[in-house]
Amino acid sequence: MKITVFASGSSGNCLLLSGGGANLLIDAGISTRRLCAQLARCCLSLQDIDGVLITHEHSDHISGLKVLLDHSVCPVIAPRTVAARLGGMLPRIDGRLRVVPVGEPFPIGALTLRAFSTPHDTDQSVGYRVEGGASFAIATDMGCVTEEIRDGLRGCDAVLIEANHDEEMLRLGPYPVYLKRRILSDRGHLSNENCAALARELAEGGTGTIILGHLSRQNNTPAAALGAVSAALEGTGARLLCAPDFGFLEVTVEEKKCSVSS
Repeated sequence: MKITVFASGSSGNCLLLSGGGANLLIDAGISTRRLCAQLARCCLSLQDIDGVLITHEHSDHISGLKVLLDHSVCPVIAPRTVAARLGGMLPRIDGRLRVVPVGEPFPIGALTLRAFSTPHDTDQSVGYRVEGGASFAIATDMGCVTEEIRDGLRGCDAVLIEANHDEEMLRLGPYPVYLKRRILSDRGHLSNENCAALARELAEGGTGTIILGHLSRQNNTPAAALGAVSAALEGTGARLLCAPDFGFLEVTVEEKKCSVSS
């Protein structure tokens, strides 16, 4: 199984997962031009994409979806409420939508996927767990860590989890008070400290590779996020990586094994 992060942050989110005879995008928050250039680095094109999984309808996760659909034939996969929102925003998407139930497994190629709920300030937001030889899960845009999230992530060989903000940087920063409160709420975004606690728990449960994602440009830095989480992971043997806000991070995952290129 190969995970390639093209973008992870408030300006855009898009990840390619390849395995089990399928190539899947998770979110489409970058331009189709940029996406095509990144896919070419993987020796792929839009015609090789078997589906686009959407976590929720915020613009940093779907801003490239309309143009992508004009240039491909792949289905868009989302839970019911997210799918309904997409249908209202993109009328031409209706024939392309595949609605999946939250909490129940569904197949794509030789992969088995499952959506799980994440608490965020929208009617519905999900993470995804993917299994097929190796296992991977992604969970960002979450104000707190619930048991459902733990269940979605637990035991995966690799995960991408949110380390959105350093709380001190956020509290002292220029954001208006209402926005700070939104980010710090249980339906906002996960702090470095809370991410570190989750990462430790996952590493102790056998997760070998942890990728930090959705870092805020204004309220965090890769050094701050990596420093907080690496301290929590001391002694676990887990590998820690940071996803680029825009860039290219490729991680090949086997059961309890991992290699990285960027």
